[in-house]
This record gives sequence, structure tokens and C-alpha cells, in this order.
Amino acid sequence: MIMNIKKGDQVKILTGKDRGKTGTVLRAFPEDERCVVEGFNLYKKRARPKRAGEKGEMVSLPRPIHISNVMLVCPSCKHPARVGHRVSEKGTKERVCKKCRAAL
Repeated sequence: MIMNIKKGDQVKILTGKDRGKTGTVLRAFPEDERCVVEGFNLYKKRARPKRAGEKGEMVSLPRPIHISNVMLVCPSCKHPARVGHRVSEKGTKERVCKKCRAAL
């Protein structure tokens, strides 16, 4: 399956407790069809103290979300849109917003 979401893209969360919110993709895992969105799908992990006398702490880390649960937000029309592909005049492939036909 072709993954249309890349690092740095703005996406909207479609399902789960963070539904309706938008965020930036920090990492993409094409082989697993998952992506990590900044500030969403957080879980708490216990961090051990680094040296004697310090206390341990709870750290919130983002977990990967399946790409079917996020939708790319078009930078030109500012709406979540499906992604198409076309070959530009230069001969390179580019992603295209299906709503406004702008290049992503």
C-alpha cells in the first residue's frame, strides 16, 4: 500500500480520544502503515532516576497511529482531503489534494 503521509505533514485525527484535532507528523513508518503525531496518542512511561538521590519521573510519549485513522490537511484549502498523485511537467511524481487540485 502506498503511504500518502510523510514527516512534517499536517494531519487531522479521525478516531479515538483525540478525534477532530490536528497535529504534525513527527515520524512515519511505511512498512507498518503507521505514523507518530505530535502531542496525540500519548502514553505514560516511568523513567528511572539517573543518579543516586534523584527521583524517577513519569514521561508522556506519543505512540504510532494507523494511517487509516488520520487524514492529510491540505495547506492551500485548509481542509482534510484525500490524496491523489500526478506526474509534474518536470517528470517527477507529486501528491495532489483531491479537493482543490493543489500540489502538496
